[in-house]
Amino acid sequence: MSDNLNQVSAGNKLHIGFFGKRNSGKSSLINALCSQEVSIVSDTPGTTTDAVYKSIELRGIGACVLMDTAGFDDFGTLGKQRVEKTRLAAQKSDVAVIVCADTKLVLEQEWYKDFHRRNIPVIFLISKEDILGDTEPIREAIGKITKEIPIAVSAVTGFGLDILKEQLMRAVPDEWEIRTLTGDLVKEGDSVMLVMPQDMEAPKGRLILPQVQTIRELLDKRCIVTCTTGEDMPKAIAALKKAPDLIITDSQVFKTAYENKPEESRLTSFSMLFAAYKGDIDYYVKSAECFEKLEKTSRILIAECCTHAPLEEDIGRVKLPNLLREKYGHYLQIDIVSGTNFPKDLEKYDLIIQCGGCMFSRTYVKARIDIAKAKEVPMTNYGVALAYLNGILDKVTI
Repeated sequence: MSDNLNQVSAGNKLHIGFFGKRNSGKSSLINALCSQEVSIVSDTPGTTTDAVYKSIELRGIGACVLMDTAGFDDFGTLGKQRVEKTRLAAQKSDVAVIVCADTKLVLEQEWYKDFHRRNIPVIFLISKEDILGDTEPIREAIGKITKEIPIAVSAVTGFGLDILKEQLMRAVPDEWEIRTLTGDLVKEGDSVMLVMPQDMEAPKGRLILPQVQTIRELLDKRCIVTCTTGEDMPKAIAALKKAPDLIITDSQVFKTAYENKPEESRLTSFSMLFAAYKGDIDYYVKSAECFEKLEKTSRILIAECCTHAPLEEDIGRVKLPNLLREKYGHYLQIDIVSGTNFPKDLEKYDLIIQCGGCMFSRTYVKARIDIAKAKEVPMTNYGVALAYLNGILDKVTI
């Protein structure tokens, strides 16, 4: 595997999920696609007990993540927990492959409908071609669910794998290649200043992921990039012959950056860039109106993507809660979750504040947004929330 593949953040790789009943052949297919034993294969149903994630480079697609999931027909207490992990993988999937090995497709149809509702491309696949022989009955059963012609494959002989790879390439959403982090905010030759405070959250000797991704994209767009910290921002601006066209700041120094920026320079934050890149910036901004309705006993959920030990300067666990309590009082209820621990009972919250989502795929972030919308709970993100709480939301570039 190339070094380039390992350097791509998992949140920026296409996620391809394989779904089906227990012992339908999902693990064998993934092993065949990867040409190595990624998942344990056994004739015993339920061998895959948790989702297995494998990064791979596929021709025509590039860096992607293949997700092997537990059978969605699992049962019992542990089985239900495994199905929940499979549902989580479904929320992360940019492309879904439904693997079939028999004609009883009630569950397959239910999962297909859910993917179709969320506009996730679905490939139906008939596995174990070398064992089944006549696959026509399964083709007919699948034909009652979708008009797409299913592929028959064999992980043992390799039959149909090349066709599967071609279908995966065609299933990649159109927006996958054209979306960029900075969108149309910059063009070639623009001067861009990045304000990057090096606090305790930044790993020693390294930059955090949003900063790295932004720098790389700006360089690819042939922009002139200047990097500085919050305290050195005035010196950095004074050293330039002309004011930056755009200033991108860490959200926690939004107010300082706004106070020090030249009038002609536009201002945004890393978190707001990711809000537009991976989430729904318009919904986040609209939801910020909820801040006017919050009361001292309101309940807020802060949802981080990263899982790390809390730090004394942590933006989600310390700085943001402190700002909220300064505005609404000590009795404000704030719950904090991290990673994929996203509550089901969202109805009890008056507002959800999601982080930038740099570690998650856009599909998964959007799945969270869809859940919040369905529950009619406003949802915003760190950058939008901090801009609002600092009184500059209407003055920054979105």
